[in-house]
Amino acid sequence: MDAQGNVKHSTLPLIDAHVHIVGNGQRGSGCWLKVGAWHRPLAAFMLRHIGVGVSMSAPEFDEAYANHLAKLVRESSLSAAVILAQDEVYDASGRKLNCGSFHVPNDYVLKLAREHEEFLPAVSIHPGRADALDELEGCLEAGAVMLKLLPNCHNVDCNDPRYKKFWQRMADAKLPLLAHTGGEHTVPVINKGLSDPRTLRLPLEHGVTVIAAHCATKSGLMDPDYFETFVGMLSQHPNLYGDTSAFNVPIRGRHIRKCLQPEISTRLVHGSDYPVPVLGHWAWLQRFVDWESLRRCERIGNVLERDFQLKRAMGFPTEHFTRMNALLRAGE
Repeated sequence: MDAQGNVKHSTLPLIDAHVHIVGNGQRGSGCWLKVGAWHRPLAAFMLRHIGVGVSMSAPEFDEAYANHLAKLVRESSLSAAVILAQDEVYDASGRKLNCGSFHVPNDYVLKLAREHEEFLPAVSIHPGRADALDELEGCLEAGAVMLKLLPNCHNVDCNDPRYKKFWQRMADAKLPLLAHTGGEHTVPVINKGLSDPRTLRLPLEHGVTVIAAHCATKSGLMDPDYFETFVGMLSQHPNLYGDTSAFNVPIRGRHIRKCLQPEISTRLVHGSDYPVPVLGHWAWLQRFVDWESLRRCERIGNVLERDFQLKRAMGFPTEHFTRMNALLRAGE
């Protein structure tokens, strides 16, 4: 039992597989943020929602964000959070493009994981980079447990045959790929067509364990919904999984009832998408949770714990939160 009275399970660790690191880089982290006018209110709301207590323009923001996140993990039912690096945007030939809204270097995420026992490091490498394989080797040696990409935002067509060596090295190293699928509205989208989970066919065929973030659900009202496409792919690719990140915001969680069906639920893992807000009212309106459970969860100040408890109330079993133990690469 932790300081807040939350139960720490004594069997397999409970893992949040989808947690974002952000920073402004003013104290040498190497991070950067470019928040446009349309996204500033959303960014400010997210920071208030998670309770960091420091402006994202403050020199101490990077350290405050990481320390607050580690504290939330310690004071939750979770044992660990997989923290995500964010590569810059490149074209297929490896030329860096001047776009993207934030960058988190691999070295910084690996450093945070060494400093905080609550963190597991997921690196991010555009496979079109000239140094992609060298960077991958360095990250494997440093203890990376997963690789994260947003194909539609990073401009990565994962089916490009030029990336075959990259996927094969990942498969050989048993390094899973967490790939964004479905719509996206918080990070600039370069190629909307790469939101389709079928763009993950080539790494799957090379034996990479792939986790389709958000289960290919839509983010905005006008986005295509690829959830049924994702479900169809599960029977074709035994190494394909999905995560339930951002399911406690409107629209993304609309397929929760289907996700609880055994043929789907056994292929899903827990992710929060922190610092994305955790709002249980949508789940209550859809009758995924009852009013008493909603009120209980809404009183939980720790947003990681709130997301965990809402999903437990929806019916996701303990295995949903421990399944990542079998998928992550063991750190060196």
